Amino acid sequence: MQLVTGATGHIGNVLVRQLLARGEKVRALVRGGKVPAALQGLNAEIYAGDILDPDSLRSALEGVDVVHHLAARINLCAEYDPDTERVNLEGTRNLLKAAIEAHTRRFVYASSIYAMKTPEQEVVDESCPFDPGFARGTYDRSKAAASLAVQQAAREGLDAVILCPTAVVGPYDFQVSEAGRGILFNMPTGIKFTVNGAYDMVDVRDVARGFHLAAEKGRKGEVYILGGERLTVRQLTQIIWKAAGGWHLGVHLPDWVADLAGQILPTFDDDPIVTTYSLAAIRSNSFISHAKASAELGYAPRAASRAIEDAVSWFKEEVLEEAEERETVAQAAF
Repeated sequence: MQLVTGATGHIGNVLVRQLLARGEKVRALVRGGKVPAALQGLNAEIYAGDILDPDSLRSALEGVDVVHHLAARINLCAEYDPDTERVNLEGTRNLLKAAIEAHTRRFVYASSIYAMKTPEQEVVDESCPFDPGFARGTYDRSKAAASLAVQQAAREGLDAVILCPTAVVGPYDFQVSEAGRGILFNMPTGIKFTVNGAYDMVDVRDVARGFHLAAEKGRKGEVYILGGERLTVRQLTQIIWKAAGGWHLGVHLPDWVADLAGQILPTFDDDPIVTTYSLAAIRSNSFISHAKASAELGYAPRAASRAIEDAVSWFKEEVLEEAEERETVAQAAF
């Protein structure tokens, strides 16, 4: 039996699908215990639990051989957020303790490339340490601290592996991830704004495959970057525009205008795409190597353009068409 926390998330639900396709028995930890849209129709055991509830974790781990810990709270604001730290750090500590007590064979933890202290110019690889002091915000800080906790548990005997995905895109994005929000924002026709910066983009299906590869082949206590391909913001938007169809006019914003927007938008929008955190992230070093994962795990990501195109296609079918249908029904009822 394999337990997946964060099973309703983008990577989580794709991992559940892949594990089931491989014939594995999967238990999905879900708050409330209801079957969410991301897991509808899948032959996974839905288990009511919460990583902040140690009692629920002890029972959830009964009979579990492998834990895939993906549950996390993502926050793109630079300000301190206690809820993000509680979920990402305290929740991970709770699960580590439960896994040790249950004598779980393997623990695979989803960290983040943004939890690492990265150099300004050299290629980013697994030699970069996890450093909460280097963090741009609570998300980075909490993931770095949680990664250190996993490494400590591995030194004390837990067979744990840490994976660091880069910017994840692709289909089955039911909850609309941060990268998915950017894709949806750029899909409709019209004037669009671009800024300086770049991402290392990776397909969610390749990241999910990296998890079960790590469960099988990863070395205890090791860190593996699950990256893909570096794209500038302009390259990314052009791929989205072409896949979405229609007309798009790109207007490039100089850094000072983007910085102003990052400071102002959070005062008008509770969850803006552009923040000082997100701008710092895309301006950070995005020359990232996944050579270690390829050599040791057999990890082989597809082209980033394919991942983005498939994400656009999925959003067209699952999000935009449903929204249009709801609007048509509402107009007919009116």
